[in-house]
Amino acid sequence: MKQRRFTKEFEDEAVRLVWTSGRAQREIAEDLGVGLSTLVRWIGRSRDRQIDEPDRSGQEDVVAELKRLRRENEILRQEREILKRANSFFRSGGKSVRFALIDKAKEEFPVHRLCHVLGVSQSGYFAWRGRPACRRQHDDMVLLAHVRSAFALSNSTYGSPRMTRELQDHGLAVGRRRTSRLMRKKGLRARQKRQFKRTTDSHHAWPIAPNLLDQDFSAEGPNQKWGSDISYIWTREGWLYLAVVIDLFARRVVGWAVADRLHRELAMAALRRALIMRRPTPGLIHHADRGSQYCSADYQAELRKHGILISMSGKGNCYDNAMVETFFKTLKSELIWRTMFETRQEAGQAIGRYIDGFYNPIRRHSALDFTSPAQFEKMAGS
Repeated sequence: MKQRRFTKEFEDEAVRLVWTSGRAQREIAEDLGVGLSTLVRWIGRSRDRQIDEPDRSGQEDVVAELKRLRRENEILRQEREILKRANSFFRSGGKSVRFALIDKAKEEFPVHRLCHVLGVSQSGYFAWRGRPACRRQHDDMVLLAHVRSAFALSNSTYGSPRMTRELQDHGLAVGRRRTSRLMRKKGLRARQKRQFKRTTDSHHAWPIAPNLLDQDFSAEGPNQKWGSDISYIWTREGWLYLAVVIDLFARRVVGWAVADRLHRELAMAALRRALIMRRPTPGLIHHADRGSQYCSADYQAELRKHGILISMSGKGNCYDNAMVETFFKTLKSELIWRTMFETRQEAGQAIGRYIDGFYNPIRRHSALDFTSPAQFEKMAGS
């Protein structure tokens, strides 16, 4: 069988995903279409280069962040295992099922974590007395434990529709009304979106391309239509600018970059990442607004070199790029507006974790039948 050849840039981007997303290496390898052994070999090469370059800036922060993510993943793994056992245990009925489960599983998991996941106090467990409970209460306990876990994994962004689909996909028979009741009872409310302010520098002499997209955001497969735009994030150090490239088929962010200045190279960096990771065939439509970054000769030359058709929004019409605007609204409501970043580096790392670790592989989209971009692409390709 003929082996695929990967560029050095593709290898570096794959290793960057391992560092920033916090996901398992096997999942990332499957997502990129490479073997796990190949990905591990690339990681080893990257670590060897880091040893040869001990002064590489930010390396200590990456190592510390990886340690933190591993600790969080271990806690989440334990809580998932607890929930799996609770589901089968509760179905059998009986008295004081939560305390009985804690008593049975305390050799494998910390008591305080068992009590937290199952929604009981440690003092209540240690003062346990046999007490019957109805089947409905048992089921609500199981559902609520799943709801709390999924709500935390979604960064407190799932409302009752997405939460209901999450529970159903885990084999739990539950409707939206019941999910809404449990969430309301425990004060679990998804953060609402705020108004988004958009700025575009369209006062320039660069040529303007026609609007090939014409607000038709549908696509029959990946790498047929891409949307690009730039937004901004406030930190105590000043503004941080974010450029993204989104595949409109699955709403997946295929390229992104951050910088402390709003210049052409920012947009170029996001585009090059997308080209390295996706390697599209000629005929893809690239849509953006009339900003100087996208109208520049360098940017348009890069698109033409890969056989990409250039499309731009109409003058003053924000709806022509609504798909990318929607992503920025989601990012800001679920991450940016909830955090005060001290430095640009801190904000950039948080954005990387959100995009590579949550938005692309996990977050459920109502427009995709409540599946994630990665899942949607896999189902389309199967």
